[in-house]
Amino acid sequence: MDLVTPVDEREQRRLAALHEYRLLDSPAGDELEAVVRVAATVAGVPTATLNLIDEDRQCQLTTVGFEGGDSARSDSMCAIRFESGEFTYIPDASVDDTYRENPWVTGVHANVRFYASAPLITPDGYALGSLCVFHDQPATLDDQQVARLKDLAQVIVALFERRRQARINAELAAMSEARQRWTDTLLETIDVAVVACDRDGHLTLFNRTAREWHGVDADPRVDPADYSDRYALFEADGETPLAPERIPLLRALHEGTVSNAEIIIRRHSGAPIHATVSGRALIAPDGTPIGAVVAMNDVTTDRAQQRVIENARRELAAANEELRRSNTDLTNFAGAVSHDLVAPLGAVGGYLELLEDVVEGQPRNWVDAASRAVTRMRDLIGSLLKYAQAGSAPIRCVTADLGDVFDSVVADLHAEISAGTATVIAPDPLPKVSCDPVLARQLLQNLVANAIKYRHPDRLPHVEVTAGRDGGCWAITVADNGMGIPPEQRSRVFDMFTRLEGTSAAGHGIGLSSCMRIVDRHGGTIRVAENPGGGTQVIFTLPDQKLI
Repeated sequence: MDLVTPVDEREQRRLAALHEYRLLDSPAGDELEAVVRVAATVAGVPTATLNLIDEDRQCQLTTVGFEGGDSARSDSMCAIRFESGEFTYIPDASVDDTYRENPWVTGVHANVRFYASAPLITPDGYALGSLCVFHDQPATLDDQQVARLKDLAQVIVALFERRRQARINAELAAMSEARQRWTDTLLETIDVAVVACDRDGHLTLFNRTAREWHGVDADPRVDPADYSDRYALFEADGETPLAPERIPLLRALHEGTVSNAEIIIRRHSGAPIHATVSGRALIAPDGTPIGAVVAMNDVTTDRAQQRVIENARRELAAANEELRRSNTDLTNFAGAVSHDLVAPLGAVGGYLELLEDVVEGQPRNWVDAASRAVTRMRDLIGSLLKYAQAGSAPIRCVTADLGDVFDSVVADLHAEISAGTATVIAPDPLPKVSCDPVLARQLLQNLVANAIKYRHPDRLPHVEVTAGRDGGCWAITVADNGMGIPPEQRSRVFDMFTRLEGTSAAGHGIGLSSCMRIVDRHGGTIRVAENPGGGTQVIFTLPDQKLI
């Protein structure tokens, strides 16, 4: 492992300081050349040079009286003592023990006799090189000459420092200009309106989007109290002009921040812009307020969509209210039908039964036809009542065992099952589901009764009820081996008063409509599919009890 000595560290710092000035291999410039000429005049010699010492060479930046150049640092007379920081003065180098063997003295590079050098010391104390005056003949300097040469060395360092500072300032200016161009490009590119003001509220910036929205540029002469009138600023209602204390830019200036304030900009041409505005005060590093800036986002489309949604919600609420009123009317109507139609039909049916015992021949046929019509009317009214109840009766969901519901349905349909020599089974245990047990029983009973009613003429009815999970629901399938439903009729079997074409089975086309109303009220779905073994599958979904 290499060890760095303190001497090495100082030399590294000295070299870093030298390179920071960026003088090596660069033109000296008129000012430095003039100083070196003055140094030769002060010393009363024909030759002088400005020497810089780097890692391994002596660079003669500018010279007087001879053509300078680079030489090895080991050959340099200046490199021997320049780091001491002391002025060096040798009347005759040829007789000086330190310098008489130097190549600049022995004739290799020159025949120097008189030699004097003033070190170039930076403000941080690092020696960069020296201001050197010399002659090929012995000579002397008085105190005044030595003092002036030291002064000139300081002037040279000051010129170095000024050149370095000018370079740094130029670099900073270039960086600042580049950043400003980047900022200007950004502000002119984004579709967010950016507006700024000074500490007095006078406008200092409108970016491209702000100019497009307002139709004008920022005018620092406009009084902040007149902004609403000049730039068409209104409250969110689009009718009330913004009071000065309500203008987001001025709020940010005086309050420190503003967030998501909503305003309307009523442009001179084009539709108004609904904007949300956020911003904050601008504070200098020393805490002094210097202005404010806000960014405005166009939310016109969003607010229009919100208004459409709000209107739709109001319309939906009105429609729901109308639906509740209609359901109430339907319930009342169902009660009226039950009382006002069923009871008279019962009386008509009773009288027709009496007539059956006293008439014969053709009148008896007429009475039988009338009795059948009364029965059909009573069944139709019953179906309509069930349909009304399925859609209007309050729904009370509990966790119900679908197996118990199925057993009740089988018991209720015992007569139809026996008459049709039908088989109705649930081969696997049915789950517990969240439902209204009364409506679920009506639903399952309608589907099983339909399966028996629309039997195939060549086989005995067979109905299976099964269940399986479908996402977060239970899918209940009622499958039969009956006539089936043609694909082109499956989409309309749930419509009111729809009966299958080509069938002679009795019915009013209301049962499946009632089933759909029940399933809808439970938040499920219902559909018809072909049974792989022949016949029909009706599949409906009910929530899984774990969701309740």
